[in-house]
Amino acid sequence: MKNLTTAVLALATWGGVALADPIEGIWQTQPDDGAYALVTMAPCGPNYCGTIERTFNADGEYQSNNIGKTLVIDMAAEGGGKYKGKVWRPSNDKIYIGKIALDGDSMRLSGCVAGGLICSKQTWSRAK
Repeated sequence: MKNLTTAVLALATWGGVALADPIEGIWQTQPDDGAYALVTMAPCGPNYCGTIERTFNADGEYQSNNIGKTLVIDMAAEGGGKYKGKVWRPSNDKIYIGKIALDGDSMRLSGCVAGGLICSKQTWSRAK
């Protein structure tokens, strides 16, 4: 019985159990043009994408046409809480070079043009 218990524990510990990346989960965006969203960050192929799940404005939750759309596109982990990919800004319907820096329950997201010379930044927080 002792050997069986040891084997089960070993499999659970080392047997290919996948650990979630810290970027995974639900994040609250900073307000942009008076509205903010809850975005689910999840694997998309080998990278990570963020999909708009819920939207809010000064009057509360509302049904935006952007619900279900991908806001964060193909963010590749670079190590040390840093990611590179693309971001879509719904207010002007443009896609930018994107970078993310994670620090615990805070995500610093930037979207840049001109090779990264001009950037717009937001800080998102992990939704509880």
